[in-house]
Amino acid sequence: MMSNDSSTLGGLIRIVRQRNGWTLREMSAVVGIPLSTLAKVETDKLSLTYDKLQQFTSRLGLSMAEFLAQGEPAAGSGAAPPVMGRRSLTTTGNSVHIKTPNYDYEYLCADLRQKRMVPIITRVHTQDIAEFGEAVRHKGEEFVFVLEGTIEVHLEFYTPIVLQTGQGVYLDSAMGHAYVCKDCDSALVLGVCSSEDPNLAGELISLAEEEAKQAAEPA
Repeated sequence: MMSNDSSTLGGLIRIVRQRNGWTLREMSAVVGIPLSTLAKVETDKLSLTYDKLQQFTSRLGLSMAEFLAQGEPAAGSGAAPPVMGRRSLTTTGNSVHIKTPNYDYEYLCADLRQKRMVPIITRVHTQDIAEFGEAVRHKGEEFVFVLEGTIEVHLEFYTPIVLQTGQGVYLDSAMGHAYVCKDCDSALVLGVCSSEDPNLAGELISLAEEEAKQAAEPA
């Protein structure tokens, strides 16, 4: 018998299905995803693309953040059980893509739940800090490493620094921060965000989605 392990996408979908008292066939009818696909996802043999995951959550009447929080323990229930032997590959389809005015994000290892480290590949487009808008702030810490091009790092309490390919910086993510291109059309960076909050990935994705939504709204 399978346990309600919410550390993977399949485990989380199983929890949501069982909470609603649905069979896989009934859930398939609700979310509009084939039964065979749901069966493979629930047993962690297949993942969902971001578009399909958005379809899944919207049919359930949940935001992405609300869906990702479904497996969190209730307040007062004690700490979540330790998770051991976890693994997630950066294969095709196992990432979440979000485009914002400043960055093109690719959140890696999307099938793995309750990550305390969130790996992100980011394409930086903005070339002028004056065009960036409000600095980014979120809980935790992060490390950013430049893979291609050059970036200028703007931090709330420090003077800007320039990082070239092969260089990186570790910083407090609660401090306002922004990355812009320096003497190049775009730059590619690998970022790893960390926090004690097991729903950090959901929070970061929600922040990016809100930024993209605001940019799409008419002025």
